[in-house]
Amino acid sequence: MRIHHFDCGPARPLGGALMDGVSPGAIGRLTCHCLAIETAAHGVVLVDTGLGMRDMAHPWSRLPVLNTASLNFRFDPDRTMLRRLRHAGLSPRDVRHIIMTHLDFDHAGGLIDFPEAQVHVMEPEARAAVARRGLLDRARYRPVQWGDTRRWRRYPERTAGRWFGFDAVTELDGLPPEFLLVPLPGHSAGHAGVAIEGPRGWMLHAGDSYFNRAEVHAAVPACPAGAAAYERIMAWDARLGRANQARVRALVQDEPTPLAVFCTHDPVEYVAMAVWQGNVPTAANDPGSARQRA
Repeated sequence: MRIHHFDCGPARPLGGALMDGVSPGAIGRLTCHCLAIETAAHGVVLVDTGLGMRDMAHPWSRLPVLNTASLNFRFDPDRTMLRRLRHAGLSPRDVRHIIMTHLDFDHAGGLIDFPEAQVHVMEPEARAAVARRGLLDRARYRPVQWGDTRRWRRYPERTAGRWFGFDAVTELDGLPPEFLLVPLPGHSAGHAGVAIEGPRGWMLHAGDSYFNRAEVHAAVPACPAGAAAYERIMAWDARLGRANQARVRALVQDEPTPLAVFCTHDPVEYVAMAVWQGNVPTAANDPGSARQRA
């Protein structure tokens, strides 16, 4: 197994450190941290897809206008999962499975770029996405991004599996036990973390259960004001989200077993995980990387 970390929806919102906690100027940096996992028997497995090729080409007709304007995405096809796989020497045709933390527009945009892949998602998330009740759901869920939803494999909210004290879907259809869904609702109705047992131990892609590393990795939890505001605005159930965030924080701080936990939008975590895996993109194999500072 080899794990690649890709930013498939880089954003440059106004606010600087108020958004990411580190940027010195007026412009902040947010990532859409996705994974591509090479396996011996199951092809390439993706965790989330970020923005897709069509989103990059026609963002204002496909994405929610207010979110898109405030986040200030970098609309560059080379930063899509499809192109990043090719730059890494992988064939998009080898993508057989996509495991979704949730179906928000900035996570699910690339689903339509991999029409043959089976999509693994929690049942409450799939149900909320299809129903699209209320202004928030109509903004966050964009059916134009999904392709054929008959390929979705939905998993019930209640499950008998366990993972480090969390409920977990321990049997994903067609995938080995190294891949699990860990329900963490709150940000969205069926939000989940994705746990993977890789060559260096377990990791948890915690999705949007938190937005900034200081919320779970700092001794005193904190979040930059701008990121905290966006986190609240996008919460389906803020109280439930805070409760599950506290559980993730306890896992990080109390679990003695080697375990890497990271979220989707924190740029520091993204770089740290790419370095940890030893596959940081370079200008030689990723045309987008030469513009990462832009």
